[in-house]
Amino acid sequence: MILDQAKNLDFYKGLGVEGRYAKAIEWLKSNDLAALENGKYEIDGKNVYANVMTYTTLPWEEAKYEAHENYTDIQYVIDGTEIMTYAPVDGLKAVGEYNPEKDVIKFDNENPGLQVVCNGGDFMIFFPWDGHKPKAANGAPSFVKKVVVKILEK
Repeated sequence: MILDQAKNLDFYKGLGVEGRYAKAIEWLKSNDLAALENGKYEIDGKNVYANVMTYTTLPWEEAKYEAHENYTDIQYVIDGTEIMTYAPVDGLKAVGEYNPEKDVIKFDNENPGLQVVCNGGDFMIFFPWDGHKPKAANGAPSFVKKVVVKILEK
């Protein structure tokens, strides 16, 4: 797990294989993220793509932990404030089976994890071994616009 701010994105270009992180970061830097419509944006086929979304944050207890086997997430908050929570997958209890079509497995909320307040311009990188719980409210529910860039690791 990595937590950082937009001004430091270039530092992470060298991660991963086949320049995938560099492609993801260039896409983040070269687009007016606030102007993007909700939806999926192809960057490098199935290797790198982005999902832009808006939502109202939930009470922490209602947000759900998840993890992915094949993709790393760069979760970049464009606007708003939310709590993102991190916990190692080994410390979480699965609720249900891994869904290979969506590359996701869900977990219960028993682990308090490391809770981080993320504001516009903040991002977190969650690797396949990182459980994460996005969409939690920092106090009262609020509107969030976010882009999640998915980077294939396998």
